[in-house]
Amino acid sequence: MRRVAILGIGQTKIDEHWDKSLREIGGEAAFAALQDAGLEKVDSLFVGNMLSPLVSGQNQLGTFFADWVGLWHQEAVKIEAACGSGAAAFRAGLMAVASGEIDSALVVGVEKMTDKAGHDVTAALATAADSDYEVEQGVSFVGINALVMRRYMHEYGWKHGDFAPFSINAHANAMHNPVARLHQKITLDQFEKSSMVATPINLLDASPIGDGAAAAVLVPADRVASMPGRPKIMVAASASATDTIAVHSRRDPLFLSAAYQSSRRAYEMADVTPDDIDVFELHDAFSIMSALSLEASGFAERGQGPRLGLDNEISPKGRVPVCTRGGLKARGHPVGATGMYQIVEVVQQLRGECGATQVEGARIGMAQNIGGSGATILTHILKSG
Repeated sequence: MRRVAILGIGQTKIDEHWDKSLREIGGEAAFAALQDAGLEKVDSLFVGNMLSPLVSGQNQLGTFFADWVGLWHQEAVKIEAACGSGAAAFRAGLMAVASGEIDSALVVGVEKMTDKAGHDVTAALATAADSDYEVEQGVSFVGINALVMRRYMHEYGWKHGDFAPFSINAHANAMHNPVARLHQKITLDQFEKSSMVATPINLLDASPIGDGAAAAVLVPADRVASMPGRPKIMVAASASATDTIAVHSRRDPLFLSAAYQSSRRAYEMADVTPDDIDVFELHDAFSIMSALSLEASGFAERGQGPRLGLDNEISPKGRVPVCTRGGLKARGHPVGATGMYQIVEVVQQLRGECGATQVEGARIGMAQNIGGSGATILTHILKSG
């Protein structure tokens, strides 16, 4: 298998884009990535998306976007893995280039979520859960995460306010990210007094939805090596793992087994340990997921994930910088695009383009994208140089 590099990146601002269609949002990110890469054409297009049939009434997104960006006659497919669709599309493009089957791939993660009423979007998101044994019983996606968080607090003795640093850190970092949806800092008092959604999850525990797209161009590593002055960002590892789709079917519902498996494989592939990771873009759809991801990925002991936030170890200057561009919590969570935003953000860190939230000396970054309540988890490790 060939080594693969990321030649170009692009992204759009996450917002309620009433004036832009699904194709326009995805096209903006695609064109930005192609321009950054200095290319007009690629061999294949991979699109990560979850909700387009339910929210936008559009399927066959591979051809849909190939037509829009002028990639006629090229291979183009859509990849779906719930909220992990972006990273799943990236992995598909990566494997295609690494195999030698193609020499360039454009990967686009895109989602348009705000054209439907809130209850319709909630129902669409619930399709990431088990339709027979979770959704049929009336449990929403946020409700499932609330049950996990309540059990975690009971088992390990944490208070709700102990999770506040995850959200506070995300909002502080998003202040310096021009494409982030939420540009306001929050305090512990605001966190604790925020409106309840599904006890114990309140509004400031949960990430906002939005419309957005992010993209990357993948090429063989030796192609970048021959380009003087181009940033050399290599894909050092890619791993994917699954768990039961229903949380209640798991041996331990408080442990993200798929995160453990995918991160362990990624560490082995990249020949690194958690101590070598300079920046970690984790999937903080809800604050409980931040704690569980840190624990399963080897950054914290079981039941001690919140401690990293309380000890200020997750800031850009901390021991384990997470969500340095705002994370899902403040950058926003256009579900099928989120995994690609994470990839773009790690690339920005390794290029040294993150300004006030730049992690000094960042050379190795990790992105972890979660589909469902931990049912599908993909981990990627990137290295500069």
